[in-house]
Amino acid sequence: MSDSQKIDFLAIGDIVTDAFIELQDATVNCDINSDACTISMRWGDKIPYKQVTVVPAVGNGPNASVSAARLGLSSALMSHLGNDMYGNEAMETLQKNGVNTDLMTMQDGKKTNYHYVLSFNAERTILIKHEEFVYDLAKQTADKPIPTWVYFSSVGEHGLPYHREIAKWISENNIKMAFQPGTFQIKLGIEKLSDIYSATEIFFCNKDEAKRILKTKEDDIEKLLRDVQSHGPKTVIISDGPNGAYAFDGEHGWFMPMYPDPKPPIDRTGAGDSFSSTVTSYIAMGYPLSEALSRGPINSMSVVQYMGAQEGLLSKDKIEEYLSNAPDDYKVKQIF
Repeated sequence: MSDSQKIDFLAIGDIVTDAFIELQDATVNCDINSDACTISMRWGDKIPYKQVTVVPAVGNGPNASVSAARLGLSSALMSHLGNDMYGNEAMETLQKNGVNTDLMTMQDGKKTNYHYVLSFNAERTILIKHEEFVYDLAKQTADKPIPTWVYFSSVGEHGLPYHREIAKWISENNIKMAFQPGTFQIKLGIEKLSDIYSATEIFFCNKDEAKRILKTKEDDIEKLLRDVQSHGPKTVIISDGPNGAYAFDGEHGWFMPMYPDPKPPIDRTGAGDSFSSTVTSYIAMGYPLSEALSRGPINSMSVVQYMGAQEGLLSKDKIEEYLSNAPDDYKVKQIF
C-alpha cells in the first residue's frame, strides 16, 4: 500500500447539511437547576429571525474527519449521500477540507440529510430527519485500504445490523476504534451494541448521556467512568460541559478543565465532536492520553467562536501555540 492510499483516521457516520436559523424573538425556560430547558415562540404568528447560515458536510463523523485532516492526519469519511445538489455540495466541501471521499456512497433515489438548527443565545435545538440509506459495509470497504483508526458515531435508526458488521470488521482487521454514540445509539443502550462496546478503544460521551446509556441516576463521575469501562471500552472519556472532562484508562482517572473562552461563544454546535476527534487524533499520532486530553478543549474553545461545527477547527501548530500560552491552571490532573 502506498502512502497516498494510507488512511490514519476513518470517520464513519451520517452526513448532513445544517441550516442555522438565528432566532431573535424567543424565550427560554429552565427548571430550578437550569436543566430541562425549553424554547418558546409565539404560536400562529410571523416570527422574525436574524439570518440563515447553511453549512454543508457536517455531522459527528464528518466533523471528526475534517478535524483530523486539519491536524495533519490522512483522513477519510465513510458515509451516505443522496445523488442531489446537497450531496454534490457535501462531496466538494469534504474534498476542499482535505478529506478522502473514496469510501463515500451516493445513492440514487435518496435525499441527502438536511437538518434545521434553531440557534439562540449560543445554544441550539436541531430538527433532524435521517434518510434510510442502504448500509453495506462489505461494498463500502471492498478493495479499500484498512484504516489505522476508525471514529464511529451517529447513523440512522435502521442501522443496527450495520453496527454488527462494523464491530466484526474492526476485530478481524485489528483496527483501533473510537466510539462517540449518537442519539439513536444512546437510546439503544449497551446490551444491543455490546459488540461495538467490546471493540472500542476509546469511548466518548457527556455526563447526561452516560447516565442514559447506563440507565442510572448516579452522579459520581468515577462510578460512571468505571461502569462504562466495565462494558468493554479500554478508555472512557466523559465530558461535563463547562466543568471539564474526565477520563479513565482502566488504571488511572484524569481530569481536564476547559480552555477559557477568549470571548462569549457564538454557537456550541460541534464542541463535543472537536474535543473527541482531537483527543483521538493525538492518540493516533502517538501521544499519551494525558497529553491528548490537554489538546481537545483547545479545539472546542475555537469551534464555539464560529457558526457551525467546522470553521473554527484548528491546525496542529495552532493548537500547540494555544497550549504554550495556556493559563497556569490549565493542566491535566490525576484524580484517582
